[in-house]
Order: sequence, then C-alpha cells, then structure tokens
Amino acid sequence: MTFWKYALMLAIGLMAGCSSPDALDVRPYHIREVSLKSDGEPLIDAEEKRRMYGAVGVREQEQRLGQYFSVIWNDEDVGPQVRVKFEYQQASTASKVLKKTQDFSGETRKGKAEFKIIGDEYLKGGRVLSWKCTLLRGDREVATRRSYLWE
Repeated sequence: MTFWKYALMLAIGLMAGCSSPDALDVRPYHIREVSLKSDGEPLIDAEEKRRMYGAVGVREQEQRLGQYFSVIWNDEDVGPQVRVKFEYQQASTASKVLKKTQDFSGETRKGKAEFKIIGDEYLKGGRVLSWKCTLLRGDREVATRRSYLWE
C-alpha cells in the first residue's frame, strides 16, 4: 500500500511541474526577530541568512527585520514598459493604502521584483495586514494577486 501512495504523490508532483507557470507569483517572507539559533529547518535558515547577510551590528540586523515580498512574473508579450505595482496596508496606518512600483523594459518577458517593508518603515508602521500585486504592460493589466484580507 505504501508503494502506491508514494507512486501517486510522485505522479501528482510531476504533473504539477509540467503545468504552465502563472503570470504572477508572490512569495512573502517575514523576519520577526533577530535569531542566532537554528530552528532545524534548513530552507528557512538559509533564507534568513541570505536576508541578514552583511548586517554585522545589532542596529543593522534590526533594520533588516520586516516583510519581504518576492514577485516572480511572466508575460509572453513584448511591447510597452512592464510595471509591477505592490499595494499594501500596514497595522498602524489604518485603511491607508501604500504603494511601491518597479519598472522593467518592454522587451522583458519575465523577471523578479523584490518589495521590502523593513527597518523603520516596518518598526513604525507594523506588519503588512493585506496586499495586492498587479502586473501591468503599458496600461493593460496582465495579472493580479492579492492576499486573503485585501478588499
């Protein structure tokens, strides 16, 4: 019975790997505290070390605390300039919507944008409660992803 369970999981994994990539994928990562100890999860430890790399002093490490949003986008068209727009609401800013954008060349078909709410922006504004990410090519909206709490 165990063999068939593993065979089924392998088949599902292979089929999922063959599917076409989404036009927009948002991967959040949250560093809440400066931690010197390992929690036993190698991927999480590696991600935290990558984010904290180069921060030597306590103040520098504190400035790296916050939320990171890696946005991977893919659009087969070429043409006008690509813009990745990230809108978000923080805990202490009430219903105020804040916005960050990154622009890419019109010939670019895929890429990665990194949005950071860290340092004083995170320490004063609080954690991100809801967010919405939009991929635009010129004035045309290509794709949108949003958190569960975004209205």
